[in-house]
Parts: sequence; structure tokens; C-alpha cells
Amino acid sequence: MMTMAEGLNVKAKEGCRWDMVSLGEVMLRLDPGDGRVHTTRSFRVWEGGGEYNVARGLKRCFGLDAAVVTALADNAVGRLVEDLIYQGGVDQSHVLWRRYDGVGRETRNGLNFTERGFGVRAALGCSDRGHTAVSQLKPGDIEWEKIFGEEGARWFHTGGIFCALSETTPLVAKEAMEAAKRHGTTVSYDLNYRESLWKTIGGKARAREVNRELASLVDVMIGNEEDFTACLGFEVEGLDEHHSKLEVESFRRMIERAVREFPNFKVVATTLRNAKTASVNDWGAVCYAGGELYQATTRENLEIYDRVGGGDSFASGLIYGLLADKGAQWAVECGAAHGALAMTTPGDTTTATLSEVERVMKGGGARVAR
Repeated sequence: MMTMAEGLNVKAKEGCRWDMVSLGEVMLRLDPGDGRVHTTRSFRVWEGGGEYNVARGLKRCFGLDAAVVTALADNAVGRLVEDLIYQGGVDQSHVLWRRYDGVGRETRNGLNFTERGFGVRAALGCSDRGHTAVSQLKPGDIEWEKIFGEEGARWFHTGGIFCALSETTPLVAKEAMEAAKRHGTTVSYDLNYRESLWKTIGGKARAREVNRELASLVDVMIGNEEDFTACLGFEVEGLDEHHSKLEVESFRRMIERAVREFPNFKVVATTLRNAKTASVNDWGAVCYAGGELYQATTRENLEIYDRVGGGDSFASGLIYGLLADKGAQWAVECGAAHGALAMTTPGDTTTATLSEVERVMKGGGARVAR
């Protein structure tokens, strides 16, 4: 075992097939480019999903061994998602394929239409994900003992998006987290509150019920200020009326309260975003570990091309730093730099390389590299 100053006991790579295993839905994203969903005549497609994006970042940018646990309907759309995942390099040996009935009455694959914002026009997402294959997962469907016991995994990641998909998905997450804990695997969770997912199944009250129950199994908790309020009930002082700016000291007070209530939290991290316009944000991050608050470099007036997935890329950079035992300050700087780079390209997932992330961490500018 590798003991870290932050209190994490991360398993060594020796004896573990996986650096990271992620549980969540992988959807087909339909991107209208610089146009709008309701007026475009052509879409570019990507794969994406909050929990999956983290695993993909750890594989493609940071070169770690990552696997995804999910379910897909066995049709042409599902196989397209499979093909896109192949490009990302995330292992699919634990993907469950479900029989497709030809219409989608029984099971289907999720679609996510998302347009990029610009200036005063905010980004807009329209998901079509009811009755998807992954939402129908139940306890007992996944061989967690094989994943964490026989194969071995250093880190397990899931989050609030997966747990909002159905009545059974929180039970699957709990089953996975308990199995991970039995085998000494570090567990991270991204609260990732989405109002659209919760509003017809109990709203914030249900989100808090689900997420607070799972929080006791989490080592590394990730989320922004809205997530902590909506999912765990921790009100944050210092927010403006649009929930776009969080003062660091307000975050400290909130997290100190969270750690008192959930002493199992070894690390708590959040991005700090002030959205001046859809395409210009102030961007930073903080990480609370070992009783100390670590703040990443704030990048003011960061130009955003596609903000979707920025938080997931922050999470993968943070987790990489913790897996590599580089300390909380390095980890939060890595996460913030990776998230910033991810938002300069289209799609939910990163196209950055580790050398690019390290260059941004060192303050490198946008001068052409020849």
C-alpha cells in the first residue's frame, strides 16, 4: 500500500490490472458544431458521460489503465458508441450488452444533443435517455468481486449522474462502492447534480437522500458549489445570484462542515467558475486535504470553446495527481490545467496530452509550438 500525506491509502499498481474503473452511462452526443440543435441540418457525434469521461481522461491523457462498467443496447447506435470508446482506449470487457427489441420499448441507448454557447447565449443540452440499458442495471448484474478481487483496481469512480438514472442505479453504485472498500480500492464520487434528471423523481429532496447515503462510502468527494448544496444540503455563503462565483473562504467553511459530518472524506475538491459570458470564464479550483486548503492558479478570462466535460477533465487530472502520489497542490493544479485545456476543443472528452497539461501548469502560453 502507498500511504499519502493526505490520508489516502492508494493501492500500488502491482497486483492491480486497473488503475481506474468507472461506473456510469455512456451516451452518444450529437453536436451541431457552431450551429444550434433546433436549426441544424448536420451533427458531429462523440461519446460522452460524466463518469466515463474521467476514465477516458486518465487513459488518453495520462496513460493509465482504465475500464468502464456500463450497459448498451445491442444495435447500430450502441455499436457506434462502442467504436468511439475504442478510440478513447478505455477497456470495455465489463460492458453489458442488452438485447434490442427493434423499437426501444424495452431498452435503448441514450442520446445527448448539446450545443455550445457563445457570448450572452448559454450552452444548451437536450438529453433523450429514458429507459436506457444502463438505467436498468440492478444489484447482482456486475461481477464486482471479479473486478476488485480477481483483477484488482486501484481506484473506483462513479457519481450523481449515474445514480439519478433510476431507482436501481443507486443500489448498483452502493454495491460497487462496498465491494471496492472490501478490497482496499480508493473510491471517488462526483456529485454532478443535474436538475433535469431529478425533477420528476423527487427533486433535490431525493437527490440529497440518495447522495447522502452513498457519501459515507466516499474517500474523494468532487463537486461544485451547487452540487454540494443540492446533493448534500450544505448551503454555501458567498455565491452571487447566478451561482457562478464561489469565494475560497466560503468553500473552506462548507467543506470543514462536510468533513465533520463525513469524516471518511479524505479529499474534497471543486472547480471555481465565474461565467462572465458563455465563452469567457474565470476558472480555478481548490482541494481540501489533510486539514489544509490547496488552491490552483486562477485563470482569468479563460476563453471557452466547449465547456462540456471541463469538470470531468478536472476530476481526471486531480485523480492522476493523487494516484501518482504527487501531493494535493500538484493534483489540484493538474486538474485545473487539464480542465482548462479540455474546454478549448469540441466534445465531452479531452484531447490534451500530459506534456500540454504540464506546460499549462508551468504557466506556458499559447505561442505556437514548432
